[in-house]
Order: sequence, then structure tokens, then C-alpha cells
Amino acid sequence: MPDRPVAFITGASRGIGAATALEFAARGYDLALLARSKGDLESVAAQAQQAGAQTQIHVVDLIDLDAAIAAVEATVARFNRLDALINNAAWREVGTMRRITLEIWEKTLRIMLTAPAFLARTAAVQMEKQKRGVIVNVTSVMGLRPAGISPAYPAAKAALDALTSELAQLYGPSGVRVVSILPGAIDTEMSQDYESADGADLTETLRKESDDKIALQRWGQPEEIAKSIAWLASDDASYMTAAHLMVDGGLTNFFMPYSIKKMMLPEDF
Repeated sequence: MPDRPVAFITGASRGIGAATALEFAARGYDLALLARSKGDLESVAAQAQQAGAQTQIHVVDLIDLDAAIAAVEATVARFNRLDALINNAAWREVGTMRRITLEIWEKTLRIMLTAPAFLARTAAVQMEKQKRGVIVNVTSVMGLRPAGISPAYPAAKAALDALTSELAQLYGPSGVRVVSILPGAIDTEMSQDYESADGADLTETLRKESDDKIALQRWGQPEEIAKSIAWLASDDASYMTAAHLMVDGGLTNFFMPYSIKKMMLPEDF
């Protein structure tokens, strides 16, 4: 088996996925990168190559499950190993349960739950042969704290956490670990498309409101999540499986906004 470990990353063209690709490249991995945007993928691959990684890109929409599975198989065929699968790709449309269509519901679950499940199954075939490997599912604190504006998204994320535990039980005896990471409010393109009913940008308003409910008082950066993902995939986390790592700056375990605390206890806050 070749010496350099190999990671397969979905949603690798931007945001957390791109940052994760570059973090893995810096740690000595070769990479298979999957996303819909060829130009963005090529840009990320070029940066990873500068760090010494061999790369393979797959321009695939996860709606096409056969193509996604074939991409994992092509990765194994090229590199003859697979050490980490990072199920990162996400998609959602803002709209409540009152108006969501069946098409949007099924597309969201297809990309964020069904595809990760079957990519994990495909990757595990090689990982079990190796007697080692890690599957990291990127979920979200919204699986625990939904916003009420995009029902399929938190449903898929919560289900992916449950699937993480399920797969960990199945593959653990073969030496394959399965974990999830739950990012909080992260500064990515997907976090900047909130609009009012008349089309006004609400991103900054949301950001100020959410900062007031985050212990670290800021949104996270994709690179911070990437480092946590890389740690989960490393031998430093070798006894972690069926685990769900929350990386949210303290958002989830929060109750009272700082603006209220300051009014109550100005000398302390």
C-alpha cells in the first residue's frame, strides 16, 4: 500500500470543504475532491498540489448517486487506498414546512443523508480491507437547534448524526471509525444568503444577533472546522468512534444573550 494517506472530500470546492482539503494536504495527504463546480475544484486542487498533494477531482452532483459512488471507486483504483472520507457537501433552500415541495425535500435528503450513507458504504469496502480508516460526517448544531425556516436541512443533519452512530457499530470491529462534527455559525457562502421577504440582505443582522448568543462572540472560520476534522481523522483521535464533536464557539449550550447579561450585571459582562 502506498505510504501517503488519501482523503476523499465532498463539497470540496469552497467553504469548509476547500479549507479541509488544504488542511489535509498540509498534513501529507493525497486528495480526491468532489463538487459540482469544475473551476473551483481545479483551484483548490492547484493549491493542494503546491503543498505536495497528488489530487483527483470529480465534478459530480450528489443527486447522481451512481456517479458519486463511481468517484469513490475511481479514487481507490488510482491510489490503492482510502484513509478518510469526509462527507461535507450540503444543500438547502430557505422555506418553511408550510411551503416546501416534495422535490426540494427529497433533493435535500438525497444530498445530505442518502449520498453520505452510500459513500460511506463504498469507502468502507476498502477501509475494511486495510483494517483502518475514518469516516467524518459534517453535520450541524441545527440538527439539535433548528431555526424553523428550512425543515429538510436540520432533519437531514440530525439523521446523519444518528447514522454516524449506526455505522460506527457496524464497522468498528474492522478498525474503521465513524464520527461526526457539528459546526455552529461558520462564515461560509451558505451562511450569507438570508434575505427578507422584500429581498433585503439580512446576513449582517443575523450575524449581530447570533454573535450575541455565542460565548466566543463571533462566527467561526472554515479553517477552524477543517483543523477539527483533520484531528478527528488523525491517530490522535484513535479511540473516538460513534462520537459527535460540537465545534460551535459555545452557541448550543447558551441561553441568555450577552446584551441582556450586560444590562443585568454590567460589572461582570
